[in-house]
Amino acid sequence: MSTRLGKGGRLLDRSRPLEFTFNGKRMKGYQGDTLASALLANGQTLVGRSFKYHRPRGIVASGAEEPNALVNLGRDGRFEPNQRATTQELFDGLTAESQNHWPSLEFDVGVVNNYASKFLPAGFYYKTFMAPRPAWKHVFEPFIRKSAGLGRAPVDRDADIYEHFHLHVDILVIGGGIAGLTAAKQAAATGASVLVVEQTAHWGGRAPVDAGEIDGVPAADWVKNAVELLKSADNVRMVSRCMGSGVYDHGSVLAYERLTDHAPQDDTPRHRLWRIRTKHVITATGAIERPLSFAGNDLPGVMLAGAVRDYAVNWGVSAGDRTVVVTNNDDAYRTAFALLEMGLEVPAIVDARTTPQSPLIEKARAMGIRVETGRGVAKVKGRARVEGVAITTQAGEGAVLETIPCDVVAMSGGWSPVVHLWSHCGGKLTWDETQAFFRPDRTKAPTGDKGQPFVTVVGSANGMLGTAEVLADAHAGGGAAVASVTGQEPATVPVPQAEVETPAPIEPVWMMPQGASHELRSKMWLDYQNDVKVSDVQLAAREGYESVEHTKRYTTLGMATDQGKLSNINGLAVLAQSLNAEIPAVGTTTFRPPYTPISMGSIAGEARGEIFQPLRRTPMDDWHDSNGAYWEPVGHWRRPYCYRGVAETAAEAVIREVKNVREGVGLLDASTLGKILVRGPDAGRFLDMMYTNMMSTLKVGRCRYGLMCSENAFLMDDGVVARVGEDEWLCHTTSGGADHIHAHMEEWLQTEWWDWKVYTANLTEQYAQIGVVGPKAREVLELVGGMDVSKETLPFMAWADGQLDGIPVRIYRISFSGELSFEIATKAGYGRALWDKLLEAGRVFGVMPYGTEALHVLRAEKGFIMIGDESDGTVIPQDLGLDWAISKKKEDFIGKRAQERSHFADPERWKLVGLETTDGSVIEDGAYAVAPGENVNGQRNVQGRVTSTYWSPTLNRGIAMGLVAHGPDRMGEVVEFSKVDGGTVAAKIVSPVFYDPEGEKQNV
Repeated sequence: MSTRLGKGGRLLDRSRPLEFTFNGKRMKGYQGDTLASALLANGQTLVGRSFKYHRPRGIVASGAEEPNALVNLGRDGRFEPNQRATTQELFDGLTAESQNHWPSLEFDVGVVNNYASKFLPAGFYYKTFMAPRPAWKHVFEPFIRKSAGLGRAPVDRDADIYEHFHLHVDILVIGGGIAGLTAAKQAAATGASVLVVEQTAHWGGRAPVDAGEIDGVPAADWVKNAVELLKSADNVRMVSRCMGSGVYDHGSVLAYERLTDHAPQDDTPRHRLWRIRTKHVITATGAIERPLSFAGNDLPGVMLAGAVRDYAVNWGVSAGDRTVVVTNNDDAYRTAFALLEMGLEVPAIVDARTTPQSPLIEKARAMGIRVETGRGVAKVKGRARVEGVAITTQAGEGAVLETIPCDVVAMSGGWSPVVHLWSHCGGKLTWDETQAFFRPDRTKAPTGDKGQPFVTVVGSANGMLGTAEVLADAHAGGGAAVASVTGQEPATVPVPQAEVETPAPIEPVWMMPQGASHELRSKMWLDYQNDVKVSDVQLAAREGYESVEHTKRYTTLGMATDQGKLSNINGLAVLAQSLNAEIPAVGTTTFRPPYTPISMGSIAGEARGEIFQPLRRTPMDDWHDSNGAYWEPVGHWRRPYCYRGVAETAAEAVIREVKNVREGVGLLDASTLGKILVRGPDAGRFLDMMYTNMMSTLKVGRCRYGLMCSENAFLMDDGVVARVGEDEWLCHTTSGGADHIHAHMEEWLQTEWWDWKVYTANLTEQYAQIGVVGPKAREVLELVGGMDVSKETLPFMAWADGQLDGIPVRIYRISFSGELSFEIATKAGYGRALWDKLLEAGRVFGVMPYGTEALHVLRAEKGFIMIGDESDGTVIPQDLGLDWAISKKKEDFIGKRAQERSHFADPERWKLVGLETTDGSVIEDGAYAVAPGENVNGQRNVQGRVTSTYWSPTLNRGIAMGLVAHGPDRMGEVVEFSKVDGGTVAAKIVSPVFYDPEGEKQNV
């Protein structure tokens, strides 16, 4: 039984006892404990159940690689599932519950799956649940959904807050062990700005437990001195409890800081996501110990050897009184020494190697420890926890030579460098046959924009396992990183010194014993959480899954919350043996960020509640709100749908606003229109590719209407483009499309035309824009004064800069209503003042503001299209009669080749027309034009659909625009449109331009 020792525990503060609960049971620990160490100290070895078979699971590791000890943590608004007990620091009042069992952890009915395991091998779900078909919906699917996952999903609103940090730094060091500290010291000595992050609360990594002396002092003291030196430097920032989560292109790195998980507080961020830009990354992420595959290696009490000594040395916890060490390498011998020093018993060290010779082995024998070489574990004895271990010959098939009673099996299958961050951005790996692991290939590092390596890996993460090797490699790596960033020679910082170790060579052991029977192989666990066994991987190979990625998905190997940190290498080796292939030929699965799970809250940061999707408001928003605005969402903006008077309905307000624009003058807040500046020597060339018509020939001071298509030729946006300088254009987009179109431009610039000299900027929110529209619009501007807005000075589709009553403005002579219209842009800070001046000047002319619905009615009367109404992602410009806006002179533009596809020239494509109901009513929105007969599904055939439909106050009747088969050739023909009640309404096909077809009213 595990317990707290009377000595040891270098990380504990025994003067500060803490209380916590596990499954409702009150327990005690100390400041400095992790939840895992505190559970073991209280004798709690059973901590969970596996996913598929619900087998009992105990703590295996001591860090982020832990696959078993996942708990539901906290309550109510601070409840969070799947939290690792090994990384969760203990605090007073902590509440934790085990997962994936019913009705209790000790008695779980789900364990029946274990007894049916022969019928539930790898991939069984691909071969079952197929018949009878109705059973899927009513039986199989509900059962699978209920069984999915481990912890419970939170139901309460998250009570914590989160934040993002942004930082630019010369060198980022990820990992605060002795390798990271050494590299940081070397980098900082040149004056470069350095950030060092460490995922745990403590600096030094494994060195204080394992390293002995560095530079003549205990490793813990050396670490303390190094940290103090770095913290005192002005150019260095040290952040603990901060994990390097992912490395991306161009030196972009995400780091995840756990600010208050160890001491929950109100009004203080719980997690912080760092968005870091760095010139060079140094990964000093260490190595992870591998388990061994033997029958029963999943029982509570079977642990990694390094974890057993961590709990003893760091937290003063004994995993059990009698520990059998099972290994294929020298490092595990250190566990035996640490346990003996704590007064615990080590009945034997079982070493799979036949004749290993090294100082550590000799030391073990000198201490009187029984060392059995050439031996392995046949199986572990026990049901709910370890009771003994059966010893066999490693070269044999599993015949039991002896059973040794014990409480703990401390296993070590070697160490694997943590190469995840190196691999995130394209760093390649090479197989090290001598050490039996994948290590970074420094000749194939992740590269930056100029092909230069921007990631350096040092220490154990680079395959250096001895302390002296680690320090020398980190010193050299830090110097190389500085040289690549600064172009200077590294500072003359001495290399830290440690005793050179001479371990016996490791012997790769992928199964124990190597000739194990199927019965034993079916109890050898690779992935503890997902219940993947050696026999499962071998089955996948027999069934043809030769790709490691396919095997992963077929067996779920490495798909648990630890993402294969313990299981992947062993699984790859078993697959290689099964395929009679070399391990490098099998390869590895893809390493993807984040390194360990990060909270959804940290990803969102402060974007929650009202600012999850910030509501955009124009400079005149307050005026609208206090003057009867009836709001509607437009993209991320809120815009007035109309302005309702006292006792006035929205429909009545729209009619009033339309009539006032047609007969007098109206004001429109058009600030939401997208405004994208495109500038540079190649700007004209670029816009010729973006738009279907020519923009490079547009003269300065003039405007042109343009269409923008996707590469599939579908219409995606339209708007007026103004040439505002020799190499400068301002592109207007739809309100909801500004961000999308800007991103579209940048995507092409960055991926296709990266060498073109073009700069784009989204200026949408930098300017207010006001439409002064109607027959009396010019009179209003003349009354305000300051600019000549006559037809001769400012003709249609021209623009001019100037001032209106002292306010700097740019006036565009464009119209979306068919009336005389001026769109006036000014800096956002002047927007409200200009609005007020225009209202005051227009009062004598009966000026009224109008909203988006009146805008829609006005444009429909004029036959102007609206993106999102007349276009829906399947419409091309030719469908809308916009052939005139497609250049015949240009060699290319985005969508040109796609428009040449036969389907787009099909005469059966529906074309835009106007529609007038024979009874003057309004056709229902989205109604289909019905045709004779039925399709194969028994539905009525259709020959068109309505795209926009309104009541026209100007024409005093319902009008609509729609796409109809052969529409332009059927003028005057009457077709039937469906109604929601099942009936139809008759409508005559007419021109889509209902009002002023000659355009006389807008060109005055």
